[in-house]
Amino acid sequence: MPHWLEIWNRRLAKWLWWVVLLGLVGSLPVLYARSVTEHSANEVEFIMDYRDLLQVSATQINPEAFVNDQLAVLKEAGVNAMAVFESSLDELVWSGEVNVYNAAQAALLEGKLAQVGDNRTYLLFNKPEHEREIRALIVDAFSKAGVEIGDWSAQGRNGLVLNVVPEVAYMQPMQPNPIAMKKLHDEGFLIVPRLSDRGKYYDPAEMAKWLQTFREYGVKTIIFDGDAVTGFGNEAEAGTLKQFASQLKEAGIGIGAIENLKLPQQGFGTLARLLDYDVARLHSVSEAEMAVISPSTLADRIVLAVKDRNIRFIYLNAAPVKDSANVRISHPIDTIATALAGGEETEGAIKQLKHFGFVPGAAHSFTVHHAPAETALRALAAAGAAALVALTVGLFLPSLLVPVTALGAIGTAGVVALHSSLLDQALALFVAIAAPTASLVLVVRWLRAKRSRPGEAAQSAASRLGKAVLLYAGTSVLSLAAVPFVAALLNDITYSLVLQQFRGVSLLHLAPIALVAVYVFLYGPGGSVKDNIRRILRMPITVLTVVAAVVIAGVGYYYLSRTGNSGQASGFELMFRSYLENTFGVRPRFKEFMLAHPIFLLGLFLALRYRWATVLMIVASIGQLSMVDTFAHIHTPLKLSAIRVLLGLGLGAAIGLIAICAWQIGEALWRRYGGQKARQA
Repeated sequence: MPHWLEIWNRRLAKWLWWVVLLGLVGSLPVLYARSVTEHSANEVEFIMDYRDLLQVSATQINPEAFVNDQLAVLKEAGVNAMAVFESSLDELVWSGEVNVYNAAQAALLEGKLAQVGDNRTYLLFNKPEHEREIRALIVDAFSKAGVEIGDWSAQGRNGLVLNVVPEVAYMQPMQPNPIAMKKLHDEGFLIVPRLSDRGKYYDPAEMAKWLQTFREYGVKTIIFDGDAVTGFGNEAEAGTLKQFASQLKEAGIGIGAIENLKLPQQGFGTLARLLDYDVARLHSVSEAEMAVISPSTLADRIVLAVKDRNIRFIYLNAAPVKDSANVRISHPIDTIATALAGGEETEGAIKQLKHFGFVPGAAHSFTVHHAPAETALRALAAAGAAALVALTVGLFLPSLLVPVTALGAIGTAGVVALHSSLLDQALALFVAIAAPTASLVLVVRWLRAKRSRPGEAAQSAASRLGKAVLLYAGTSVLSLAAVPFVAALLNDITYSLVLQQFRGVSLLHLAPIALVAVYVFLYGPGGSVKDNIRRILRMPITVLTVVAAVVIAGVGYYYLSRTGNSGQASGFELMFRSYLENTFGVRPRFKEFMLAHPIFLLGLFLALRYRWATVLMIVASIGQLSMVDTFAHIHTPLKLSAIRVLLGLGLGAAIGLIAICAWQIGEALWRRYGGQKARQA
């Protein structure tokens, strides 16, 4: 590199560090605004699926009495809302409102044989006091579907005959049962309708009637049932989502976003945007899971969902299960009640959540807060992020610092001017990779420079320990410098609601490790990068080398398979996680405090004396990038992420100190006994 360019690069690097500092300062008000947003909705709604309750009641001796008893049990336990679906003939049968027959069964009721070729659907009303409303419900729905309807009666009961086969009749959706909604509302439950897009036909007048009924019963949120939101089926022809959103806004009704669906519900993102993100997240426990889950596990799951993932709706399902061993039909209502209210030896989910500031209530969307002059502050954050990325590139390719800085300036201008989520995410990913990489590269540089000085290798253990602790803390702070930039760049409610997600998690988990390894092996003091590459390529390949490569590849594959939400933990790790959660209230990341952080502190201590120990910085990069990745989960509150990282650093330091003590003891024993044996030999 020409001398003049080296001088310019040094001067530019100093200015870039000032830009990084300025960007950090500018991002802090944005972080504060996000924290205020995250604390603006602390009410949690515990929703029971009312249709499931009816289905369970159909297996009991007295279904109506069972429903009333269980509603009282659930309310006392803390369930404060009931989900009501669009009505169906099945549901009306379970609730005892009607009986449904095919032609042969209807003929038997009349004491005659069924007509040949008659495959219509017959039904009788069971409760005269409800007949008028239930009749109107059925007639309205089937008339709109083009089904001919006639009167029918048998044995003194009024009924209807539907000119459609029973199999199709059971699928016809109807307005949510107003009688059920009134009953639940009078019992003190919040009502949460579940609407579908079945039939693909959206009638604004019909929807206005439904919404008026919802408003009468205090509905504040609806949840969608199926793979698409209401109105999506004919959105292309009629623009129904915009119309539906307008009606929801006028009614003051928001929507719930169900997490962990295999595919997002079609049209949900568009509808959420049209509603100005009047959205709250929902966690559902399926019927299959409820059949086997224990109350304590369910309570832990609820608490984790609410405090760790910004969940405000807990949706509880139930289904009857045949218990052949005890000759009975079981259900999970008692499990739900115990999980929420607690038992003799366990604290319920509701009480646990109160420790974190959450209370049962009508859940609602976050009130989004913005920092003053947020656009300008985000521009500062973008400039700081680009500067940190340029500095990291300069650590590897010093001659390119000037052009990389110029490209970074152009990219920053694009991020600020276009406000594109793709550009925001790209810059956030680059700075998330850059910060832990730069922090460890600078540590490796410092260690090499320190060790090259005369007498440094002979310094006392106490001195090395003090320097190692300072480096441990300082390096972690520099790695965490990426956090304000990532949080400021992705400070949008769509990330908190997981309507958008931070992309590039696998790259974030791999790139810093690879870059630190490249620096450790190729940027050594023994020669240039080219010389080090030649030396490595000329190394003989032995059986030990092949075995080591296979082991490293296997460890790398396992490490990558554990990243993201799909990674699977062992039974022991799950048990240990539960212990940490119950002990600290927040669980630090296992790989940080049990592996990366202790090895980092031990490696710093050893690297101040032994050159080979610098290799341990590669393992240390796992912990540094993991801290940044913790904050890249935008749907996790900032406060909780900060506690998790600090706990990981503290526990990792404690384990690292134990490892250092063990090393010192082992080294002393080796010098005393191993050295004697070597001299005797």
